[in-house]
Amino acid sequence: MKTIGFLGLGTMGSPMAVNLCASGHTVRGWNRSAGKAGPLLAAGGRTAASVGEAVRGADVVITMLPDAPQVEEVAYGPEGILAHARPGALLIDMSTIAPRSSIRLAGTAAERRVRVLDAPVAGGEAGAVAGTLSIMVGGEADDFEEAEPVFAALGRTVTHCGAHGLGQTVKAANQLVLAVTMQACAEAVVFLEKSGVDLEAALDVLSGGLAGSNVLTRKKDNFLHRDYTPSFALGLHHKDMGIVLDTARALGAALPLGGVTAQLLASAVARGDAALDHSALLRGVELLSGHQRP
Repeated sequence: MKTIGFLGLGTMGSPMAVNLCASGHTVRGWNRSAGKAGPLLAAGGRTAASVGEAVRGADVVITMLPDAPQVEEVAYGPEGILAHARPGALLIDMSTIAPRSSIRLAGTAAERRVRVLDAPVAGGEAGAVAGTLSIMVGGEADDFEEAEPVFAALGRTVTHCGAHGLGQTVKAANQLVLAVTMQACAEAVVFLEKSGVDLEAALDVLSGGLAGSNVLTRKKDNFLHRDYTPSFALGLHHKDMGIVLDTARALGAALPLGGVTAQLLASAVARGDAALDHSALLRGVELLSGHQRP
């Protein structure tokens, strides 16, 4: 069992920290804003008043933060992770950030004798609660092997994708497929409703054929009931698509559908929908189609 400093007790981080406690690990949690530690404390974990307190003496440090600026804020500087982590500690960044940011973090940490894995996750809040996340890992194979008992508490599909940054690259591809599929499903909903067909019956048929997908299955009720309670916020998906397009540009990869979908996400954020579930892409299709739900 490991002593783990867990930084970021938000929608995803809180249930992940709870699951680590349930698996027997000692968890010290820290969050940028107050009032998030209740579930961790109830599970037998502890809280830390600072990054240094959470990290000091830990075998493993996990970060689960919104984007690279937040990761860099807690990693670098005199009060950051690298200033307080013990030599030989393993830093696992489970945030979704640009691959180049992960590569830079690994290089800087190595100078302090801290090992790094980039290990972004997919599966949303439901997967975090159930401990069934998909985890895409970049870094040294030996470090991945050492971290497997930690990952086992958090996910069902855990894959070593290669060198530093490649976990983030696979996550970017995941977000690309997810965004384009979500947009296609939203367009199908408006198409079906404007035709007058029974929407629930039609979505059931689609789910049973080649057009079926996890997106359609898991977001069906969101589309039917226009329930945009966030399990993954549209604004975060907008951020992720920025990572996708920046990385694709550096690689020389053309992403025509990804580019269009990224613009539609940007439009939704500009309209004020950033805090809604990403299934709220449907609202944009309705707007473009002049569609009011029957």
